[in-house]
Amino acid sequence: RGEKGIPEGGVQKEFFQLIVRQMFDLNYGMFIYDEETRCFWFSSTALENAREFNLIGKVFGLAIYNSVILDAHFPMVVYKKLMGVKPTLEDLADFAPALHRGLQMLLDFQGDVEEVFARTFVADYEEYGTMKTIELCPGGANRNVTEVNREEYVELYVKWLLEDSIQAQFSAFCEGFHEVCGGAALRMFIPEELELLICGSPSLDFLALEEVTSTEDGFTRDHPLIRAFWEIVHEMSLEDKKKLLFFCTGSDRSPIKGLGSMTFVISRNGPDSDRLPTAHTCFNHLLLPEYSHKEKLRVCLMTAINNSEGFGLM
Repeated sequence: RGEKGIPEGGVQKEFFQLIVRQMFDLNYGMFIYDEETRCFWFSSTALENAREFNLIGKVFGLAIYNSVILDAHFPMVVYKKLMGVKPTLEDLADFAPALHRGLQMLLDFQGDVEEVFARTFVADYEEYGTMKTIELCPGGANRNVTEVNREEYVELYVKWLLEDSIQAQFSAFCEGFHEVCGGAALRMFIPEELELLICGSPSLDFLALEEVTSTEDGFTRDHPLIRAFWEIVHEMSLEDKKKLLFFCTGSDRSPIKGLGSMTFVISRNGPDSDRLPTAHTCFNHLLLPEYSHKEKLRVCLMTAINNSEGFGLM
């Protein structure tokens, strides 16, 4: 609303980017964020009803249906659960590495487990600033963890954390996702492939992108400005490369097969001027005025990629 844009795919891409950013806004309380792993997880204390999580699942399904890559940061266990794979202790490694190390240490410990660890069959969690405790089994608060039963304790703890504590939230999310894109075709994927399908690949090989790039409207691969462009790109930090990719394509991640599988076009957009570069994100198409020198290109390009939200018609 309030923007001019041609619905050839670019506006759609940005719609998904913006809605996903809002869905994961911590102020809504639907997800929690781990600073160490930089991953989101379902909040077990979320006030939103199941319908909200069902809608989020639908958004993920619609992204696959529309071939839009999402900027979503879930641990791998989420994609395993979507595929019906039961979580295990190993799934904590990329979700809660410190907890994984602690539970593994408990399993490997040689000595008096009951005296050293002093644990019972309970789990502690925070709810709106207050610490609460839940029993992992009937009478768990009065049952000590010992060398004999520690494997059962770890199994129950992992089940509570990855399944029981978020049962309502994840079930609604999973149902919404499968309502849109469930079926025989989805079952052909393994969880790692499902993540790539939804989120694309975080590996950005700009040398491969340079190899497959085509030029139009007076530019050639050997044109001084095109050579200067790639020199600037290869000197960029990873964050700036992501911004450039987002500016040109509407996503800062590459397709499943990498940047070398993309169609990418750079066109001459008139003679030297003070106009900034522009892009048709629908078609992965970058338009560059024929700037007079490399530094001017660098300044204009960096200005453009750092101010790249919204649409307009030229």
